[in-house]
Amino acid sequence: MKKKSVFSSFLSYFYGNFIVLLLGFIQTPLVTRIMSTDEYGRTGMFETAVSVIYIFAILGMDQAYIRYYYMENINRKKLIKQCLYPSVLIVSGLVILYFIFSRAANAYLFEKGGLDVTLLVAAYTLISVFERFLFLDVRMQQNGVLYSNINIAQKILNILIIFAAWHFLGDDFRVVLYAMTFSWGSTTLFLAVRYLWLNTGKRGKNNHDGTVVYPQKELIRYGTPFIMVLLMEWLLSSCDRIALRQWSNYSELGIYAAAMKIMVLLLTFKNTFVAFWSPLAMEKYENEEPELCKAFFRRAFNVTRFFCVLAAVGLILFRQVIVFLLGANYRGADRIIPFLTLMPIFAMMFEITVQGLKFIKKNMLLNIASAAAIICNVAGNTLLVPKLYGVGAALTTGISYIVYFAFGSYLSEKNWKVGYDFRRTALAAVKLLVLAAVAAFDGRVMVVTGCGIVVILLTCVAERDSISFCFAYAKTLLKKFRGNK
Repeated sequence: MKKKSVFSSFLSYFYGNFIVLLLGFIQTPLVTRIMSTDEYGRTGMFETAVSVIYIFAILGMDQAYIRYYYMENINRKKLIKQCLYPSVLIVSGLVILYFIFSRAANAYLFEKGGLDVTLLVAAYTLISVFERFLFLDVRMQQNGVLYSNINIAQKILNILIIFAAWHFLGDDFRVVLYAMTFSWGSTTLFLAVRYLWLNTGKRGKNNHDGTVVYPQKELIRYGTPFIMVLLMEWLLSSCDRIALRQWSNYSELGIYAAAMKIMVLLLTFKNTFVAFWSPLAMEKYENEEPELCKAFFRRAFNVTRFFCVLAAVGLILFRQVIVFLLGANYRGADRIIPFLTLMPIFAMMFEITVQGLKFIKKNMLLNIASAAAIICNVAGNTLLVPKLYGVGAALTTGISYIVYFAFGSYLSEKNWKVGYDFRRTALAAVKLLVLAAVAAFDGRVMVVTGCGIVVILLTCVAERDSISFCFAYAKTLLKKFRGNK
């Protein structure tokens, strides 16, 4: 792909998530102001429950779909069926188990709940599996415009359903559950109808794009190591909430969940980047010379690291302005946010550096990184949450993602050498940890602002090559734009 097409492709993914980000400024304060911290904390436990069911249901087959999608002469219609069927069978079995033990599960997760809560957990989990593969098909087609429009529609539906459900239920955690389930269900139904329309009948025959079919066992063998990876991600996003549920209360859990929602500022960029990067990286590996491919990855990593650090510093400096929108009951979130900023930026950089393991099909090595991060996360939550509550959970999450990135990047570089600059990455991690600690434990505006400015200046000096590249790239785009007029 040419530079212009790469940039244009990224923008097609980004504009939708940017609008979703703006809508999030409506949704999050809306929810926090109509819902008490206790009830909001219960919505976090709902996400925890459906996430763990989803991990074992998906079986890593989504990663198999990504890896084999660009293989030569692959039959893509057959591929998505091979990847989807095992996941649907497994999630059906897990949902049945949840129904059997729903009374005990709901009592622990929510301390209340009836049949409707059980049905919402089951429905949302089933929808998540179909949504994952149908949305993934859009991403692999690199159809950024449709990807963005679906995200926008889902968010608008979510906000509208929150209004409607609150009118009937009032201050009840089920308001968010209904909104999430029905908004995701509506967009997933649209994607299902679209897929069937394009891939059945005469239209489907015309789009038949290959004859090669890989054995189901090979796909499962490639995908199953990602169960551990997904479990790690679940633990990193849920172990903190479980620890707060164990050693704190729903009020603290609600404040922490609100702080997590504010991470949408960085998670928007992370999700956009992952949706754009995964198919692009796989396509380049399959179609370009190794050295050209590696040079592209090095440059992408350097530029991504530079913007990630700036975004994290910006969010830390302006966190109190954002927290103000949440309402008086959620003011404590300003001490939790700084360490949480480490989560999305190291997750984003991780997506670049570990591609080598996916290329050479050594996914099992990712389990080593997962195990290291899980051990760090469990130990950190056990030691810090009883003393520091939400701040301790956030600190543990941030450090765990750094550990995850470090182990995964080392193993990938060892097996498929690219030449990433990890020294600057380590220095960036230290700078952000120091700034986050000052913001969380001191909190004085002038002190935090001064430290933030120092971090920005040091980053600009260290990343001057990336700055030069960005300016040169911007000039090239501007010249092309003027030439096209």
